[in-house]
Amino acid sequence: MVDLSDVRYIKRIVIGSSNPSRMQTEQELAQSQELLNRCLNESPRGSIVGIERSFTLLQLGEHQVVMQWLCYHVGFARRPVWLQEQP
Repeated sequence: MVDLSDVRYIKRIVIGSSNPSRMQTEQELAQSQELLNRCLNESPRGSIVGIERSFTLLQLGEHQVVMQWLCYHVGFARRPVWLQEQP
């Protein structure tokens, strides 16, 4: 369990496609997974403080498609120098 009083910076990392009009490529998914792994393994080490789970059902002609994504909230005691803000 993480002591939330020590958390001063939270990075939100979305894995999966959260926008039906713009699906993520395999490369973008791999980059998100690498960022999450780096946040959890490198110094300063982050901890998962929350997870959002979401899905959307889309009807494409006669086919029904499930689009799902996870959003990890990784907390740090201080902002890592190697972590760049993404627009």
